[in-house]
Amino acid sequence: MKKILVPTDFSSGAESALKVAAQLAKKHKSELHVLHLIELPFDMVDPMHETSELPEAMFFMKLAHQKFQEFLDKDYLEGVDVFEGVQNNVAFEGIVDTARDKGIDLIVMGSRGASGFKEMVIGSNTEKVVRTSEVPVLVIKGDNDNFSINDLVFASEFTEEYRASFLNAVEFAKKSGAKMHLLMVNTPSNFMTTAESEDRMNAFLLGIPLEDYTLNIYNDVSVEKGILNFSSSINADVISMSTHGRKGLSHFFNGSISEDLVNHAKRPVVTFKI
Repeated sequence: MKKILVPTDFSSGAESALKVAAQLAKKHKSELHVLHLIELPFDMVDPMHETSELPEAMFFMKLAHQKFQEFLDKDYLEGVDVFEGVQNNVAFEGIVDTARDKGIDLIVMGSRGASGFKEMVIGSNTEKVVRTSEVPVLVIKGDNDNFSINDLVFASEFTEEYRASFLNAVEFAKKSGAKMHLLMVNTPSNFMTTAESEDRMNAFLLGIPLEDYTLNIYNDVSVEKGILNFSSSINADVISMSTHGRKGLSHFFNGSISEDLVNHAKRPVVTFKI
């Protein structure tokens, strides 16, 4: 984990993410890249455009850099290599592009969540990053001055398509020193017996070097509620899942449990792209 990216809008939620990222950076001796994105109209920043307002655009960029100086003037960042960046870009696209261009290993974000019609149609920037990011995304909920991961829930259907993302989750757990609690949720509409579930999970784990873990089958009315209720029952530090990265109408109609958890979970959530 050499490079960690923290997108910020200078809010309290963004600072909560920055605190956790700083702790991870110190533990893993990582660089910390903090990014602020300004969504200015293209004609404002294009000097060749007849309606260009370049001086005003430069003012907004300088104002962002000033906010950075205040935002990054924190004791908990002492000893961390911090790099700031200000870009004019659509928020979630700029985050994903920056992660790719800078070779980021982990994105750490705060989340305010979304619900109801707003969640269905718009979603949050955090949700959109989770959906499109090629690198793991750790979503932080609230302040955590002593962030540690001792118990990590990995919820899955444990079929072959999840193997690559699961291996990334295993690596993340090892680096964090966490015990993994592998979870399959049984629902009335998609029921499997305990024996069938255990057989599938054990077959999935063949050839994977995993030592500190538990196997868990949990019954609930929905997969999301099962994950939340099981995680609460063991007081998990983090919930982890794979994400399909659906876009457009496919995402609108099918959704993604990992993105729903980003919005609804009170615990940190880390996602790994399938």
